[in-house]
Parts: sequence; C-alpha cells; structure tokens
Amino acid sequence: MSTPLRISIFCPDKIGLISAITGKLFDLGANLGDTNFAVLGTGAEYTAVCIVPDTVDQSDIEEQLKALPELKEADIRIAPFDMQISHAASANITHRILVEGGDNPGLVARLTEVFVEFKANIVRLNTEVTLGEPSDQYRIDIHVYIPNPSVQACLATIENTASALQMRCFVESLNS
Repeated sequence: MSTPLRISIFCPDKIGLISAITGKLFDLGANLGDTNFAVLGTGAEYTAVCIVPDTVDQSDIEEQLKALPELKEADIRIAPFDMQISHAASANITHRILVEGGDNPGLVARLTEVFVEFKANIVRLNTEVTLGEPSDQYRIDIHVYIPNPSVQACLATIENTASALQMRCFVESLNS
C-alpha cells in the first residue's frame, strides 16, 4: 500500500535546493505528483503531493529532510493529502497570460476578478516585481483554464482590463 502526503517546505533560497529535496524523497521511495517551487524574496517555497510507501512514516520523512544541509533553516510541514490526486478538467491549462507594466496596488485583484466572471480557473499564478528606473515594473504570469464558450470574451476582457491598468498583455493559447 501507499499513502498520499503533502510536503511543504519554506527556507532560504539556495542553489541545489530542489535537487536535494527530490533526491531525498526518491531515496525514501516517494513518487512525486504535482509539485510547485517558487523563489519568494530571498526565501524559497517547495510544495509537492507525494505517494510514499506505508513503510515510511511521516516523522521519518521530516527527520531525514531536516538532516539535509540545504534545509538547515527550513520550516517543513508534512500532512496527509486527503483530496483527489488526479485533476478536474478545470485544472487543464488552456491559456498562458502575461501582463506587464508599472507596479500599482490592486493589479492582481482587478485581473483575477475577470476570470471569476467567465468561470475560468487559475491553475498557476506568479507575480514578480522588478526594481529599476524610471519605475518599478510588475509582471503577472497566469496559467488558466478558460471554458470553451467563454474564451474569446474572457480574453478580450482581460486585454481591456490590462490596458485600462496601463499594462501590456500577451496571450498564448496552449490548446493542442
């Protein structure tokens, strides 16, 4: 038998971090499912759903991860994953939308409200501030599922919203 777990790690960002974590999980017999990694300021966040053999205890996983030099200062949390491992159809990414421009409060809120209106599901979202002259720049990278009947209207509304916020908008269709 096997057990699905959610493993979350927050620590200072370091070169080799993902390699150390995934290598240790492999050594413990874990099979990685959905995995996410992001640098947040000078920190890093790693989250994964793993299937581990029943012979491996959660406390053993935590102990062995904490023993890694790369995770010396890490906050490690391991919990049962009680949700379905397979995605719903609304988690299949249909479009990637990149919005760039001057940094202003409320940008993410205004843009993401549009997706609710069209029953679109944000699957991944990443934002980044680039400090510089003449002003700070903000970049929002959104991977989204847009239901077929709403695609054109949703994308037009996103582009109009971005324009009203004085931002550039780039759309990539990921339909094969």
